[in-house]
Amino acid sequence: MEIVRRGYEPRDAEAFGPRGQTVLRGAMEELRFLLNRGYELKSASTFICNHHLLSERQRLALARVVSADAALEARRNRELAEPPEVLILDGFNTIITLEVALSGSLLLEGMDGTIRDLAGLRGTYRVVDKTLRAADLLLDRLEGLGVRRAEILLDRQVSNSGRLRALLLERAEGRSTEVRVELDPQVDRRLYGLPGVVTADAIILDKCESWYNLNRRIIRESVPEAWVVRLF
Repeated sequence: MEIVRRGYEPRDAEAFGPRGQTVLRGAMEELRFLLNRGYELKSASTFICNHHLLSERQRLALARVVSADAALEARRNRELAEPPEVLILDGFNTIITLEVALSGSLLLEGMDGTIRDLAGLRGTYRVVDKTLRAADLLLDRLEGLGVRRAEILLDRQVSNSGRLRALLLERAEGRSTEVRVELDPQVDRRLYGLPGVVTADAIILDKCESWYNLNRRIIRESVPEAWVVRLF
């Protein structure tokens, strides 16, 4: 199987090193100020990032880390302290973040407590050497938490989604947690309004009924060496 560092970008060491983090923290506070006063994320982020001459990766990081205080409070109110019997997972969002953690590539802690990556999907996905370990970490944790059923949704239109589905089902055989993996044409919309959602996607977090911060727990406890940058 191909050895790949998922999400690796050699310039991240400088862009998100001590000097880069100092610049990003200042930009983050400015962006948060504007969001709290009703400015739209895209326009406010563009203005702030242009002012600080941020790189594309830094711009993306800022947008993924910062949220308005009202959104953060609403997410906290919907966050579950304990996992329910049934969890519904945003599959690619979950697996790719774990692959990035295992690769030692950049991860970001959002202000809402989620862990996000900058890997990006763009309609293309390949099963790599980290995928098997990521799947096992996920399934081990679901079992350890006593989750009765896990429903994993994968974007049907993404290449190799069927292959990932087969891998997850194979690794789930014989486990105490019942695992269902479904290919869906609109995973994001499917998760809107549902309870027990697992994702770090901000839009889904704002529209689901409740969510559980599973990836953060897996990474903190099972991949403590992961490179997680916290800008606040």
